[in-house]
Amino acid sequence: MIKVFLGGTANKSQWRDYIIPKLKVDFYNPIVDDWNEEAYKQELYEREHCDFCVYVITPKMTGVYSIAEVIDDSNKRPEKTIFCVLTKDSDDSFSSAQKKSLEAVGKMVETNGGKWFRSLHKMIEFLNQYAKPLPANGVFHQNSSENNSSFM
Repeated sequence: MIKVFLGGTANKSQWRDYIIPKLKVDFYNPIVDDWNEEAYKQELYEREHCDFCVYVITPKMTGVYSIAEVIDDSNKRPEKTIFCVLTKDSDDSFSSAQKKSLEAVGKMVETNGGKWFRSLHKMIEFLNQYAKPLPANGVFHQNSSENNSSFM
């Protein structure tokens, strides 16, 4: 069974809530209620050991560290790096200048050997091709939850 690190935009973006029920592979969600040293160490471990590191960037992004992470991973571990840009997130959207910059980041990730997606749907399809049949209980990960978000 492969495992996917779900990195990228936080800030109450619901992209994780949208994809988690649709994933047929195991995952690590770094979003926790109490961000502390233990959570930080666990995130570093998972980022290093997961089969794929996904970085979804949405207009709810306020910091730029996820961009640094995706470029770092696309240089060091291109075969496991996945970059996805969503130009809208709820009522938020990127400016033309931001879109242009993110296009350049996507091209850089691809040039380095990583994968670049412009929709969650295509990214989910890519990841699920690595899925094994569901276990007897029909659940891969106990933290899955349904959400009626409008991401595509």
